[in-house]
Amino acid sequence: MADPSSYRPKPGQIPDSPGVYRFRDEHRRVIYVGKAKSLRQRLANYFQDLAGLHPRTRTMVTTAASVEWTVVSTEVEALQLEYSWIKEYDPRFNVKYRDDKSYPYLAVTMNEEYPRVQVMRGQKRKGVRYFGPYGHAWAIRDTVDLLLRVFPVRTCSAGVFKNAARTGRPCLLGYIGKCSAPCVGRVSAEEHRDLADEFSDFMAGRTGTYIRRLEQRMTEAAEEMEYERAARLRDDVEALRKAMEKSAVVLADATDADLIAVAEDELEAAVQIFHVRGGRVRGQRGWVTDKVEEITTGALVEHALQQLYGEEKGDSVPKEVLVPALPDPVEPVQEWLAERRGSGVSLRIPQRGDKKALMETVQRNAQHSLVLHKTKRASDLTTRSRALEEIAEALDLDSAPLRIECYDISHLQGDDVVASMVVFEDGLQRKSEYRRFQIKGFEGQDDVRSMHEVIGRRFKRYIAEKEKTGEWADGQEPGQEAGPGTGQEIGREPGEELKDDEGRPKRFAYPPQLVVVDGGQPQVAAAQRALDELGIDDIAVCGLAKRLEEVWVPGEDDPVILPRTSEGLYLLQRVRDEAHRFAITYQRVKRAKRFRASPLDDVPGLGETRKQALIKHFGSVKKLRSATIDQIREVPGIGLKTAETIAVALAQAAPAAPAVNTATGEIMDYTADTPDASDTADTQDGAPGTRADVPGEPVAAGAPDERRGQET
Repeated sequence: MADPSSYRPKPGQIPDSPGVYRFRDEHRRVIYVGKAKSLRQRLANYFQDLAGLHPRTRTMVTTAASVEWTVVSTEVEALQLEYSWIKEYDPRFNVKYRDDKSYPYLAVTMNEEYPRVQVMRGQKRKGVRYFGPYGHAWAIRDTVDLLLRVFPVRTCSAGVFKNAARTGRPCLLGYIGKCSAPCVGRVSAEEHRDLADEFSDFMAGRTGTYIRRLEQRMTEAAEEMEYERAARLRDDVEALRKAMEKSAVVLADATDADLIAVAEDELEAAVQIFHVRGGRVRGQRGWVTDKVEEITTGALVEHALQQLYGEEKGDSVPKEVLVPALPDPVEPVQEWLAERRGSGVSLRIPQRGDKKALMETVQRNAQHSLVLHKTKRASDLTTRSRALEEIAEALDLDSAPLRIECYDISHLQGDDVVASMVVFEDGLQRKSEYRRFQIKGFEGQDDVRSMHEVIGRRFKRYIAEKEKTGEWADGQEPGQEAGPGTGQEIGREPGEELKDDEGRPKRFAYPPQLVVVDGGQPQVAAAQRALDELGIDDIAVCGLAKRLEEVWVPGEDDPVILPRTSEGLYLLQRVRDEAHRFAITYQRVKRAKRFRASPLDDVPGLGETRKQALIKHFGSVKKLRSATIDQIREVPGIGLKTAETIAVALAQAAPAAPAVNTATGEIMDYTADTPDASDTADTQDGAPGTRADVPGEPVAAGAPDERRGQET
């Protein structure tokens, strides 16, 4: 690992002008390329105290052994040179988008004497007109099959074309009218090229002209009583309209635009692009990238624009590019795009209307693409095995942690403090083992103390289960392994469920090999202290701090930094994020339940049906509180004794505090017709009276189905 001070340029050597710089490693390989408006200011940022650098930037500067730069005259030239060098050197620390598939294009080979329509993939060729990209090749072939009826352009290969010319017999498409058969001289090369031009114009969005022309010819044929020709023209019009229906109009005024959306997390980003031509979505593509460097959404957009338009010219760059965030600065990028197109390009964020709505659709596609990428990555057995091995190596464990438990604390400003425990076995979620905790030892906000309580309670249950069944080996203390090197109970195969007398799985009988906590050094120390107090010393503990994705272990002053491409780090991140999701879901359910609490809940013997009848009859708890016993008895199903009980309970219950207008300080005096918050207990989303925190009962509306996660 190199010391950046060993190759830092001397003061005054770096020019204060636009340029592009390259970091090289000890083998002279380029590992990073960047551009700057001021080389002096940008490079100075890399040579500050290492502790102040982002971990990924720190890794780059300590891997490098030298830095060099090239001065250019404008920021646009810097952008162009940066793109060229990234393509040339493929630096390991630069953001590089990779296609999640090889997208097919509809291509018209205008560089041939007899242009051919075909599906093409890979690098674009000079003199070929491209349309797309499309999601599937069959979608292109369906469209072409419809259009060949109107524009009978050649689709055959060079070999088939030459064989037909030699024999004087066209292929099947020539016989059925879906090819003009230039191979046998039915049309000249010029006439065939005109057909190819018309086909290309129609695909480019100029559809109205051809449909109106065919309709006029159809009308003329009908007036001349040439009904067969009119019928053929009618079918041609229907074929064109059917081809147009395959891409619905999404933007008015025949807009040409590309919409780019980005979905990202700490390690990866997914980009989705919709190509809109003539107001219709003509193509879609997507990329996924590893975030090797610390980077903003605007910078991700800039890299996507470089990848998308770096090899394009002319109409391939649309007049309008809509993005979720603008590069900083935006002017050089906009000027570069205009240079590629040959005319002005609008680069902006949509604010309202159809374009904003379409951008939201593109954003959903990007988010789905990122989730799908992560799911595929997580489901691979080889990848999971490598992740577990990397974790074991990084944490110096004796074996791969086949069972990982992760804990997270969630609260809202100290209220409704809860915790979650999620379980991953062999790198996969084990939702039946999830648990939820309410913090009972104290009130208020203290994540460290909460973590200590939760870990202590979980492993006290584990020890209690072991002692109850007498599964401690002779002379063995709690926390020692029951089997040689297995960490499992005696007489049980790894992964086998422990059962109680009634055959139900025991709740805490299976210990993990690794405990992960969501947090840094303080939370890790609290978890380790809880285990030490119970005499458990064969379970490893670590914490994952979200801000910098650092892995903390007990008793260490410095974190373990896993490589950002590490599958082990990715697995730890998934475990931590799942624990956070499960905890915050439970916390929201608890909070919603508290907000929906009603004084009627404390009336003994009053069920949900009669509570709803009371609220429906009086309109609010406030009106019910002011009602007499005789008035309460008017509600169907409410007798004298029940009415007296309700009246006493409501009289003893404190009324809800009045609302205060925070702008004026005015106390809002509710009228008798205004229900308070507790009155709407049974009018919220979800089934009345649901208890999402009780296993086996319905979950509140909007909460994921996590009923298997039991409250403890």
